[in-house]
Amino acid sequence: MALSIEEREQFLAEPHVGALSVVEHPGRAPLTVPIWYHYTPGGELWVRTGADSRKARAIRSAGRFSLMVQRTEPTVRYVSVEGPATTAPDSPGLSWQMAARYLPEDKAAGFVEYERTHLGEHIVISMRPEHWVSSDLGAF
Repeated sequence: MALSIEEREQFLAEPHVGALSVVEHPGRAPLTVPIWYHYTPGGELWVRTGADSRKARAIRSAGRFSLMVQRTEPTVRYVSVEGPATTAPDSPGLSWQMAARYLPEDKAAGFVEYERTHLGEHIVISMRPEHWVSSDLGAF
């Protein structure tokens, strides 16, 4: 059964690991990678990635991407969104916000420090969802 607007937005706002997909090369299936994301109902979805990562280059080229999140309990549910992308500089505050969404507070600071010292410059890629696909398939 398709989710209502409120149900799909609330589900997307939960801290799932997303599967980001973007067309990288004509004639090939899209590049699909797991990624942390942030979404507030009614707003834009955003991700952080290396400034020169494969996905960043592909998103800049394609101008859009899709993201799918799912769960299997207590019911099988998923939401997929797709829309145009914009890029912006990253900041320590956004790095912390994303880490704190996925990690316990006592681990977030260490992750942010590791990322800063080992993973290089990041950018923020935002997307305003234009197209939604969602369903709750019930309990199995």
